[in-house]
Amino acid sequence: MAELRTGDSFPSGVTFTYIPYTEEKGDILTCGVPITYDASKEFAGKKVVLFATPGAFTSTCSVKHLPGYIENLAKFKGKGVDIIACIAYNDAYVMSAWGKVNQIKGDDILFLSDSETAFSKRLGWLKGERTARYALIIDDGKIVYAEKEPAREVSVSSAEAVLAQL
Repeated sequence: MAELRTGDSFPSGVTFTYIPYTEEKGDILTCGVPITYDASKEFAGKKVVLFATPGAFTSTCSVKHLPGYIENLAKFKGKGVDIIACIAYNDAYVMSAWGKVNQIKGDDILFLSDSETAFSKRLGWLKGERTARYALIIDDGKIVYAEKEPAREVSVSSAEAVLAQL
């Protein structure tokens, strides 16, 4: 599969690994069990914002990228977004911990592992061996926004840029 473009259908067979948040495993020192998250199935019939970062806990991702999505959760929900998902090449344990340290509970933002960068490789959107920085808006199975960052900055994949497209 090549790069996704506006108007394309979200592909079938897209899976990530994920550790669902639970209160009993809410402490940073505890962890749940990774499960397969069938994004093709879970995203069907919904409005989804998916943003990718090169890595959890990295400076740009933690200081400039993720915070915008956290700060604007209510605005996304107000625009009818059903699912906000953050993906990175990190494993499900690291992604779960990143959500916990950012005090994300429940399914406000899903922290999904793009295991072995499988999805990002399918798109051709990599940064070396990591996921590139990009954002997608999927509405009822159709791509309505797909932008990869042209440089190191957070611009077209920022929460503000994505909100402007909703």
